[in-house]
Amino acid sequence: MKMESTMVQCGTAQLSAIVVVAQDGAIGRDGGLLCHLPADLKHFKNLTMGHSIVMGRRTFESFPKGALPGRQNIVITRNRNYHPDGVTVVHSIDKALQAAMMPGDIFIIGGAQIYAETFDMVQTLHLTRLHATFDEADAFFPTIDPDEWQELDCERHEADERNPYDYDFVTLKRKFSF
Repeated sequence: MKMESTMVQCGTAQLSAIVVVAQDGAIGRDGGLLCHLPADLKHFKNLTMGHSIVMGRRTFESFPKGALPGRQNIVITRNRNYHPDGVTVVHSIDKALQAAMMPGDIFIIGGAQIYAETFDMVQTLHLTRLHATFDEADAFFPTIDPDEWQELDCERHEADERNPYDYDFVTLKRKFSF
């Protein structure tokens, strides 16, 4: 995939990724999240509401109630017969970016393969950094090279009765333009 052609297809929209990542880069296990963190779910909703969100089929199928309301849900799958309600189905990253119709950023929301395929195109990372590791993890986020990213914001939070791990909401911006 050529980065230049994909960026043109995004138009003026910024491509962002949003993810919960453990200290070792883990993002999931057995097709789901590493843990239940209500504060992150609220953070995710606040950032993505009113925007286009791009995900793989397995990530979409992990949502207990189907398409996320208030957002354009774009699902990438190889399955030409896949047509769930409330989503835009496409068969490539390029087609997903072309299909994005909501204003503002386009958010990549997973899974690991979609993050890996779009990582070099992403301009902003919205990370929830968990201060924990998970031995059972089987999905990982691409390595973040600190020389390529500038931290714009970091909001630290301690574990509480609803959120079992210490975590940070971190926003990183790519230092170099395409």
